[in-house]
Amino acid sequence: VQLQASGGGLVQAGGSLRLSCVASGFTLEYYTSGWFRQAPGKEREAVSCISARGGRTAYADSFKGRFTISRDASKNTMSLQMDSLNSADTAVYYCALVEGHCSDYINNPDIWLGSVGQGTLVTVSS
Repeated sequence: VQLQASGGGLVQAGGSLRLSCVASGFTLEYYTSGWFRQAPGKEREAVSCISARGGRTAYADSFKGRFTISRDASKNTMSLQMDSLNSADTAVYYCALVEGHCSDYINNPDIWLGSVGQGTLVTVSS
């Protein structure tokens, strides 16, 4: 089981980035998966989640209306479209498998995290 996130970089406030997560060794759509982030000196923060098969999505309040999670079964990938970025969004973003329901994960990612991929750094300049 391997997850690899990419797409991070430097962007100006108000800009957009699209993160991708490639899964290998398993079929991603069969698993609930999500994104979380961690900024220096701060706790892990759940961003978004997409359920297995049906693809129901969930977002932490801070990201509703700005971020969009999606999955492409043909490419075995998951993406996170991030719009209206601000400096507070600066962090390392990780994709991960979720061992539970999305609603549980959004409320407490530390308990419900499964396999975690290598993160990708997003830096938003003000």
